[in-house]
Amino acid sequence: MVKIFVNQVPFEGVFLEEEIDPSKLDLETELIKFSSPVKLKAHAWRITNALSVDLNIKTRLHAACSRCLKEFDWDWDKDVQLNYPLDNSITFIDLDPEIREEVILDYPIKPLCDPSCKGLCKKCGINKNEGGCNCGST
Repeated sequence: MVKIFVNQVPFEGVFLEEEIDPSKLDLETELIKFSSPVKLKAHAWRITNALSVDLNIKTRLHAACSRCLKEFDWDWDKDVQLNYPLDNSITFIDLDPEIREEVILDYPIKPLCDPSCKGLCKKCGINKNEGGCNCGST
């Protein structure tokens, strides 16, 4: 769990770097798979009655292409700015839900190994990226 303890953040800010196992974020599913840990860099600072956090989240994701079914990995990098209103009852901010949400929302519905992927032949099933077929299907 990635926590920022509010009382330990000075007004000028604090920097945080962590490497997180994706399973700890409850992110790995049948569709969302990781090839590397999630790397997090955060800069948190206080403003009157609020905490601001700049996040950079990096990882390597794994998927099957939605056109040709080839397995592939790609680098994922996201910058996020968060603001949390504070009151005396808040002792820490848990960043895990924010990290999880960003990965889920940014994950492609139809992952592509390449934007120009030709996919599979509808008739014989050959991967058209690796060569043509003689079945006459378009």
